[in-house]
Amino acid sequence: MKIKQASFRKRLHQLMRRGFGRLPRDTRHAIYRGMIDCDPAPDPRLELKVAETREELEDCFRILHDAYVASGFMKPSPSGLRVTMYHALPTTTTLCAKYDGRVVGTMSMIREGVFGFPLQSVFDLSEVRAKQGQIAEISALAVHPDFRQTGGAILFPLMKFMYEYCTKYFDTRHLVIAVNPDKIELYESLLFFERLQENVVANYDFANGAPAVGATLDLPVAKEIFRRVYGKRKERKNLYNYFVQLSLPNIKLPKRRYFTTNDPVLTPDILDHFFNQRSPVFAELDDRRKALLWSIYDQPEFRAVLPMMSGSDTGFHPMRRHQRFSLRCPAELRVRLDGDERSIVMTVIEISLSGFQAQSKLDIPIGADGAVRVELGVQDKATLDVKVMRHHHTDTGEFYGFRVDEPDDVWRRAVSALETEYVAGEL
Repeated sequence: MKIKQASFRKRLHQLMRRGFGRLPRDTRHAIYRGMIDCDPAPDPRLELKVAETREELEDCFRILHDAYVASGFMKPSPSGLRVTMYHALPTTTTLCAKYDGRVVGTMSMIREGVFGFPLQSVFDLSEVRAKQGQIAEISALAVHPDFRQTGGAILFPLMKFMYEYCTKYFDTRHLVIAVNPDKIELYESLLFFERLQENVVANYDFANGAPAVGATLDLPVAKEIFRRVYGKRKERKNLYNYFVQLSLPNIKLPKRRYFTTNDPVLTPDILDHFFNQRSPVFAELDDRRKALLWSIYDQPEFRAVLPMMSGSDTGFHPMRRHQRFSLRCPAELRVRLDGDERSIVMTVIEISLSGFQAQSKLDIPIGADGAVRVELGVQDKATLDVKVMRHHHTDTGEFYGFRVDEPDDVWRRAVSALETEYVAGEL
């Protein structure tokens, strides 16, 4: 009897979906927006945070595995976890929703790193890249089965956390996603994602060959759309208020000493646990990707857990060192140009003991000497004598390389911390 009832419900659901699909697009989107129910005061037992412990990450990867297997997006893994090479990068952040101390939802944000993005294997990102701003792929979204019928009680807070983290902490302007065709209209109607291309990709390897649709969202543009579409709606249906204006005490944004833009959590032990012991991710990488990992995790403590190269692939050049911690630090350069002292506002994006790279909207001549004040953190401000050594023009702005003549104590401490600490919490 139960089997017959389940079969009937499945057929009824399919009929309703087909009927819904025949409605005009604007009507379908209006119905989706009418279903919004975002609670401005979630249960205090709900906590949203960056997954930073081995136990939290394990729970996230387990929920993700079960959701992907149930949807046909991956084959069951002996580990019971879905772990990918992108999760091994310090530029990837995994968020978790915890209810009464139990992980019940997860989402990963993959900022562009040495492996690129999962979806770029099948979707063209050239138009997104042509615009200014960093890109992050939103991936690995899953909610525990016990909480999927709660009317968005986990999903909406998790999405709000993602929005706040990307706009305030992750130095991100553009979001990209690859989702099943059955789900794309939720993102289009509620969040105003725009498709990367009109046609559906029939086989997306990252999701076990399932079909996929790619889409993107410009966050500053989305903020204005949210205000226009949702701004005058009632509180529980007002996504502008929910995403942009509301402060949820449930969200625990990471504390940062310096103005870093990502929050690495992977120690040598955690890397070894997930990518060597619990999965064969490291062993299955080609030599180029292994070399890229070595360029990121270049501290001696990581050597024992990083994958050894086979030596068969020698067709690549030596790798430059990649940062675990990227920064966006406001800075002011005072320099004499044409006999006048000028003040130039810049953004420092990379530092070393003897120099830094900064972005400026104003031209600065190579060879110019000056003094710069850099806000490395709320309580850490360095003052340095510098010289402009390099200039590089890109589609996203003007970048300059500076030599630091004599670093002060604040600069020395910051560089030492960023070069020696494994994870953001230790800074």
